[in-house]
Amino acid sequence: MIIETFRQAIQNVWSNKLRTFLTMLGIIIGVMAVIVIVGLGNGMTKSMRDSFSALGTNTLSIQVWGYGSRTVPVEEMYQLPDEFPELIQSISPQIDFSGSGTLKIGTTSYRWSTISGVDEDYTSIKSYTIAQGRGLQYMDIKDNKHVCVIGDYLNRVGFGGNGLGQTLKIGANKFRIVGVLGAKVSNAEMQQGTDDDCVYLPYTTVMRLTSQSSVNNYTAIMKDEGRANEAKTVVENRLQELLGTDSGYYVYSASEWLEEMNKMINMVIVVLTGIASISLLVGGIGIMNIMLVSVTERTREIGIRKALGAKERTILAQFVVEAATTSALGGVLGIALGYAVSMAANRLLPMLTSGTDVTVSPSFNSIAVAFGISVGIGVLFGYLPARRAARLNPIEALRYD
Repeated sequence: MIIETFRQAIQNVWSNKLRTFLTMLGIIIGVMAVIVIVGLGNGMTKSMRDSFSALGTNTLSIQVWGYGSRTVPVEEMYQLPDEFPELIQSISPQIDFSGSGTLKIGTTSYRWSTISGVDEDYTSIKSYTIAQGRGLQYMDIKDNKHVCVIGDYLNRVGFGGNGLGQTLKIGANKFRIVGVLGAKVSNAEMQQGTDDDCVYLPYTTVMRLTSQSSVNNYTAIMKDEGRANEAKTVVENRLQELLGTDSGYYVYSASEWLEEMNKMINMVIVVLTGIASISLLVGGIGIMNIMLVSVTERTREIGIRKALGAKERTILAQFVVEAATTSALGGVLGIALGYAVSMAANRLLPMLTSGTDVTVSPSFNSIAVAFGISVGIGVLFGYLPARRAARLNPIEALRYD
């Protein structure tokens, strides 16, 4: 019975191919839009997670601008890992030196490079590897040495891969390269301005050259990312104790930023998906309209079937299955179109947006939900015409011309 009903539904749908396609168009566009939008959201979320993972989602960023004449000595910050080893693994000062002079390698200037004063733990905090030479050491910090480690981009472009032992110039100051960091960005063409385009100096050297008496920025790595709030509270309490106020500092974790960004992305995706779903609603109205037309066109057929003994539920099932079949076919075509648009977008996005790593990644859940909704819309909007067909009086139906 069910198979026969489905076979008749396919037959009736196929007999009016153009009308069926036009009816399905709203469903096709709606399903495609939902798949692409949710896929784009997944891609943006993944890109965001990858970016924060490169920065380290288990890190705390600490800004200290002081209060009046009160500042926070570096030694006090260094005590945090010793006092709270279960929360904070290590901490490093970070002083921006980019504005103190142009970076020059030979006669070439590099204006987009990050130049910072840090300690010997910073590169491990930021998940760098040492590709050549060594990292900064305690004695470099203690003796204010004019040494540095550089990123893969500067080593490759500025020194042809042979930067170790060479010198570079920042403003009027020369620094000897004691180490080269491993690449973080796999695509060499996209390394400029990234974590691979960097120079790290001893922070004490930077303090002396800039005549700074205190450090305003620190990066700490947490022992357990799941206890980020505890670690943040510990740091805030210490800073409040040292400064005597809660307004002279700011502490935030990368995981907090990631969570907030995910919330924003999800909110945008929900809104865009809601807008795309309007197309599904329009498609449902189209199905209802065309099914009402079909009922009118097949009035005599319905009358004959009822006169031969067909029950109301049989007629009802016939038209509901036809509506569901139409919307299901629209859903399948929408899924195929959604995948095609996603693949095209993955090819076009890198060309249109330089350096982007965002992809459109359709998920099985979004496809299943979109398809389920499309079938549900067919059943919902097909029920009213089907009910009307099932309740036709067979005598009046046979008289219909």
